[in-house]
Amino acid sequence: FRPMGGANESSVSEFLLLGLSRQPQQQRLLFVLFLSMYLATVLGNLLIVLAIGTDSRLHTPMYFFLSNLSFVDVCFSSTTVPKMLANHALGSQAISYSGCLTQMYFLFIFMDMDNFLLAVMAYDRFVAVCHPLHYTARMTRQLCVLLVTGSWIVANADMLLHTLLMARLSFCGDNAIPHFFCDVTALLKLSCSDTRLNEAMILFEAGPIMIIPFLCILVSYILIAWAVWKVPSTRGRWKAFSTCGSHLAVVSLFYGTIIAVYFSPSSSHSAENDITSVVMFAVVTPMLNPFIYSLRNKDMRCALGKVMAMGFLSPQ
Repeated sequence: FRPMGGANESSVSEFLLLGLSRQPQQQRLLFVLFLSMYLATVLGNLLIVLAIGTDSRLHTPMYFFLSNLSFVDVCFSSTTVPKMLANHALGSQAISYSGCLTQMYFLFIFMDMDNFLLAVMAYDRFVAVCHPLHYTARMTRQLCVLLVTGSWIVANADMLLHTLLMARLSFCGDNAIPHFFCDVTALLKLSCSDTRLNEAMILFEAGPIMIIPFLCILVSYILIAWAVWKVPSTRGRWKAFSTCGSHLAVVSLFYGTIIAVYFSPSSSHSAENDITSVVMFAVVTPMLNPFIYSLRNKDMRCALGKVMAMGFLSPQ
């Protein structure tokens, strides 16, 4: 990616990621904290993928989508946290221009994929609760693969468009990004070009890509709640809702933090609040997903126990 500014403009060749703190003692503490969270994210999510892949009882649509979500969460964290840790270890804040756009491209692809997969999982729960007799006929393997493949295609097309639009901008003067990664809004603020086209595309194209899946999730859970309410026994209601509880917790955490960063009024923003919200959806949420799904799910706990037992009992 190369900036396409005028000949009389000095182009920025790299950006500075200011990170989370400039205090040395806080930086050391944050390094240990983020390294621990990253290792927990990678280990937890890869264990879920391995458990689902090796346990034939978990070869169902719900767990197929969960394994894809876990893989995406590993990639999501890996686009930002390793670079931040490397910068701290090397005593540097720099990221190259091409590296910044590449990080932005992959970061928001995986954010889109989280968004799409949560919507697909909500639809899966809707069919399971509201149309249990038709679940197997509706949620076929071909449909599941098509939904995931289509999500990857749309996510890549979306971010390719925004990355190409960003690559046409010029950056001159200030190159400090007040985040630990290359955020779209921060880059637009630093550009010395006309960013109206970029902002229009975010509003009319990227906005619906986030909002439509969220509305699908909302409608799915309204219909699920209505169906559960009509279940005569309290035990039946609890059993029906418990199949959705883990997913609902992840949805609330993911969308709550994204809305706080990207869809709340700019007057309510502060640097500290924005960074906290970004850390929540980019680092904390991918780390918590394995715990949320495994702690509330007996089948997942059994499968994870078998995987861990195999690891301990395997010959050294």
